[in-house]
Amino acid sequence: MDKGFKDRVREQFTRTAERYVHDEGFARGDDLVEAARLLKPTPDDLMLDVATGGGHTALFFAPLVRSVVASDLTMQILKKAQEFISEEGGIENVTFREADAEDLPFPAGSFTLLTCRIAPHHFPDVPLALKEFFRVLRRGGRMVIIDTLLPEDPEIAELYQTMEQMRDPTHVQAFTEKGWVKMIEEAGFINIQTSTFPKTHDFVTWAKRSGLDRQGVQKLNRFFIEAPPKFHDYFQVETFAGEVESYTDRKLLIYATRPEKK
Repeated sequence: MDKGFKDRVREQFTRTAERYVHDEGFARGDDLVEAARLLKPTPDDLMLDVATGGGHTALFFAPLVRSVVASDLTMQILKKAQEFISEEGGIENVTFREADAEDLPFPAGSFTLLTCRIAPHHFPDVPLALKEFFRVLRRGGRMVIIDTLLPEDPEIAELYQTMEQMRDPTHVQAFTEKGWVKMIEEAGFINIQTSTFPKTHDFVTWAKRSGLDRQGVQKLNRFFIEAPPKFHDYFQVETFAGEVESYTDRKLLIYATRPEKK
């Protein structure tokens, strides 16, 4: 995918940075608790949070590790994340770095922990990003990736891809659990563990967060309403008087480690 796409990603998240920083859905969740349980952070750990967005994952882990580098492709959202974390107070071990997940500006073996939460579906080349994650992790380093799970059913998966791209044109591709495990194995990681978490979204808040105008929200609402019953069943779509009130998707958490030896 060309450089122009990444420029569009920067434009998109520059426009919507404020919404992501102050979105309660990103600020907390059982997925963060499970990530900490698996990663077992210590005061000696050096952590990289890739595609930090509003900085919520960096903020969650900062008190548990020696230092966190919060990186993102978009400078404006990094600035908002920095403001957000500064306003929380008492956190002085987070630094911010503009960085492309597919070409990380860090030496090999720089970090002992790596996280990437609700972002890889925006990456043009996830396998390339995973190779970079492997490179910047120290031997024995631990990683958690969390992203939206692509349904196994091909029809529902296609509908999901369509509705995500209607909402946000910078959405590239979500993956099934099998797809994720295969890519992570091919990148060289071991000790892979997975778990899933349901996440319910207020429809209008979710739609507007990506910058949709009123007409765009109405079009997306119509897409949901007209979707087949199995789409409604899978996503537990709740409607009232022809309006979508909420839907529930599933987040996949993948834990893996870089081998101790080559």
